[in-house]
Amino acid sequence: MKIKMYQADAFTDKLFGGNPAAVCLLDEELPYDLMQKIAAENNLAETAFVTRNEGSFGIRWCTPKVEVDLCGHATLASAHVIFHHLDYPEKIILFSSRSGILEVRKEDELLILNFPSDILKEASLPDELIRAIGMTPSEILKGKTDYLLVYENQQQVEAISPDFAVLSKATVRGIIVTAKGDSSDFVSRFFAPAVGVNEDPVTGSAHTTLIPYWSARLGKKEMTAIQLSERRGYLQCNDLGERVEIAGKAVTYLVGEIFV
Repeated sequence: MKIKMYQADAFTDKLFGGNPAAVCLLDEELPYDLMQKIAAENNLAETAFVTRNEGSFGIRWCTPKVEVDLCGHATLASAHVIFHHLDYPEKIILFSSRSGILEVRKEDELLILNFPSDILKEASLPDELIRAIGMTPSEILKGKTDYLLVYENQQQVEAISPDFAVLSKATVRGIIVTAKGDSSDFVSRFFAPAVGVNEDPVTGSAHTTLIPYWSARLGKKEMTAIQLSERRGYLQCNDLGERVEIAGKAVTYLVGEIFV
C-alpha cells in the first residue's frame, strides 16, 4: 500500500524553523498499530493521519510512542497541506478528532486554529520533578494533560536544562514552563519525554493552557507568543473564553510516498 505523505514546518514562515510534522493522507483510517509504527519510523514529534469525510476531515495524531488527544502544530501542518497541496477551495476546514470538531480558518497566509480552552487548577509538583526541572517556579498549575510552571522572567525559562530521564517518569503528558516575554506577551517551553518528545519545538496544544492563563494575568484577549526552543515558534493568540484561537504559518519541506 502506498500512502502520500507530506512534511511541513508549522508556526514558522521559513524552513528549518517551527515544529516539523508529517501528514499522511488516507482514503480510510489505518489500524492503530500501523499508525504507531509509521509515527515511530518518522521519528517526529507528531505524525497526523488525515482522512476525507463528507463535509470535513478526520484527524488523529501519534508521537513516536503514543496516540494523543490533541496536537496543534500537526493540525496546522495538515491544514497547510489541504489548502496548499489539495487546492481546497473553502476558507475553513473542519477536522473531527478525539477532542471534538476543530476548525482551521485561512486568512491570507495565516492559519488560525480554533481549539477548546484548557481548565487550570492550582497544583503541586512532586519534589523529584522540581529537581529534574532544576529551578523552582513561582506558581504551579495543572490542566487536563500538562503541568504549567510559571517563572519570573524569560531568562529563567531559557536557562532551564531538565533531567529528561527523570521527567520521562512523569504521570502527565508534559510540563510547560512559561514567563512574560521580552519581545512578546509571553514565552514558553514544553517538555514531554513521557510520550517520546524531550523538548517539543512548538506546541499548539500547550497554548490551550497558556492562553487562558496569560489572558487573565495580563488582562488582554489578543496576545503574541514565542516558544523558546532551538527552532523557535511564533504564535498569535486570542482568548475566546471556552475556546482559543492559535494562529501561525507553515511551509512545506517534503512531499513523497511511503510503502507499508
